[in-house]
Amino acid sequence: MTGWEIIAITIAAIGGYFLGSIPFGLVLTRIAGLGDIREIGSNNIGATNVLRTGRKDLAAATLVLDAAKAGIAALIFSALFGTTEGLVAGGAAFLGHCFPVWLGFKGGKGVATFYGTLFAVAWPVAILTALTWIGMALMARISSLSALVAAATAPLIAYAFGRQDVALLCLFLALLIFWRHRPNITRLLAGEEPAIGAKKS
Repeated sequence: MTGWEIIAITIAAIGGYFLGSIPFGLVLTRIAGLGDIREIGSNNIGATNVLRTGRKDLAAATLVLDAAKAGIAALIFSALFGTTEGLVAGGAAFLGHCFPVWLGFKGGKGVATFYGTLFAVAWPVAILTALTWIGMALMARISSLSALVAAATAPLIAYAFGRQDVALLCLFLALLIFWRHRPNITRLLAGEEPAIGAKKS
């Protein structure tokens, strides 16, 4: 790896991280006068928790913006430098969302950001992964379970498409998604995980 390649990857990682660290769920709910989203439900800043406020419009906006920030990061740095840098930026945006410096490194669980990255770097993989989420959501009506199953299948889907680079990124992000969902996994095993749209005080 040349010195320029190291510089390009570093720039992509830093830029992606700061784009990903924008806490749209927190910003939107505060603008709407709903207080601090971190004080309700699962205490995270993602769209699923925003939905627990009862504001479907804000949840939808959070979902789109959290996905868009990662996709934009991946597209910008892919255009500026190349495919590898785009993948790095998308992965860094995921890290920024989960561990934002502005919020003491306590952010969301990264599912929307995960899909935003995938749509930017390998849209066929993203579509099949999203369909996996939708299928699980229709059957189980549990967002976290759907996310975990989709994340687990994403590396296999990417590999089947011949995108080993994307498969490696998906594997890394899937492991982080499972790590971020540890409380959800505990509740799933105990049969206590709330259904999609359920308010949790």
